[in-house]
Amino acid sequence: MTEEIVKIPKMDQPEYDRLIREQYVARIAFPGEKYPYIAPFIYFFDGNHMYFLSTKYGKKIENFMKNPFVSVEVEKYSPDMSNYAFITLSGRIVEVIDLENKKEIRDSFIRMIKDRDLSNNVMIAFGHSSQDPPEALIREERNIIWKLTDVRKITGLKQ
Repeated sequence: MTEEIVKIPKMDQPEYDRLIREQYVARIAFPGEKYPYIAPFIYFFDGNHMYFLSTKYGKKIENFMKNPFVSVEVEKYSPDMSNYAFITLSGRIVEVIDLENKKEIRDSFIRMIKDRDLSNNVMIAFGHSSQDPPEALIREERNIIWKLTDVRKITGLKQ
């Protein structure tokens, strides 16, 4: 008797766009010398691109400088795993350097932090003190803005 393998259903574009829009934490897998390096990031999705704020230090910076090709994973699941969905996007991250664009993106991060009522502890992930208000993201550039581009493969699965 052979057992039938049940495959996880795939998501279509409106479903994975909705998942990306609903969430705000992603994991980025950077190529490493021997093993990939995976780190969590807070992101903002404008409907077309994902933007990430990164501190200006750490292994992720070294890996980004060597190779900007990454896989980004976003997930959502219920505590008992009765419902789950995840998407993986393979592409390239680039640093946003245009001053006007950077201000708009930082404003979007500030709105997202406030709209989602995130704890001020989130500021630590951006290289700030938890005592700093979200507006500190504009006043001091303690981080780098990355944009996911050239997405070549999208895999979205759900239960």
